Amino acid sequence: MSPTPRSTGPARPADHDRSADAATRRRGQTLGGDDGKAGGQAPGRDGAEVTSQMAYLTRVLKAPTIGAVWADLAQVARADGWSHEEYLAAVLARQVADREANGTALRTAGAHFPAIKTIEDFNLDHQPALRRDILAHLATTTFVPAAGNVVFLGPPGVGKSHLAIALGIKAIHAGHPVLFDTAIGWVTRLRQAHDQARLPQELRRLRRYRLLIIDEVGYIPFDQHAANLFFQLISSRYEQGSVLVTSNMPFGRWGEIFGDDVVAAAMIDRLVHHAEVLTLSGDSYRTRARRELLAKDPATTNRST
Repeated sequence: MSPTPRSTGPARPADHDRSADAATRRRGQTLGGDDGKAGGQAPGRDGAEVTSQMAYLTRVLKAPTIGAVWADLAQVARADGWSHEEYLAAVLARQVADREANGTALRTAGAHFPAIKTIEDFNLDHQPALRRDILAHLATTTFVPAAGNVVFLGPPGVGKSHLAIALGIKAIHAGHPVLFDTAIGWVTRLRQAHDQARLPQELRRLRRYRLLIIDEVGYIPFDQHAANLFFQLISSRYEQGSVLVTSNMPFGRWGEIFGDDVVAAAMIDRLVHHAEVLTLSGDSYRTRARRELLAKDPATTNRST
């Protein structure tokens, strides 16, 4: 009886793993020796070969920061005796930091803010009645993933738009897509979508933004069609995405803005169900700054007339 022939089929996974491990040992450790510390170049591979491979790998991974810093960090690792894990963590941290910074810049540009404002730049002394604890809580932007809303009410020039933009900036830094426009701008956008028979698609597209900022509600009254479009926008965001609204009119007068008390009431009901409503008061900071300037230099009056 002839002996059973030995298999000539492909290597088993375990055999493949052992072969790969053996190859790795033959090449040596890229950053160092057997102690696991960052050290010299792997034997049998010159610097040009490693550099070429790293350029290819970082390009495929779309990790340009790693491609730019790995060599310099490797020198630091060797000099300071980093472990392989420490070196890997440092390289990845640089890539993540740059990616987050680039994402923040892109989200900021895409939000279309008219200016960049921050919470830190806001003079809270001009709003002594403003609840600092609520503002600090809003600055954490935890209301955004919860699809909560924010409403700032008050006369012109008291900082409503500043705070709206500042919270939008905070949300962007937290990784949330944000879109800003005035109430008229939003109505214009929705009217165009309606006229092109794509309003439902536009409302769905806007859901990709975790926070919509609607500035200056109430400065110009809406006609019936505009009021209906605005209502659809608020309704589409209800418990789905956050809305931040600023208005110079108290809720009791929103019927004047939208030309219909019933529509206004239904809109307010959806808006404030999961919302923080903050009322700002006082003189306009624009006129206040003008008065302070005149008090310091009365001759300014003559120069400006």
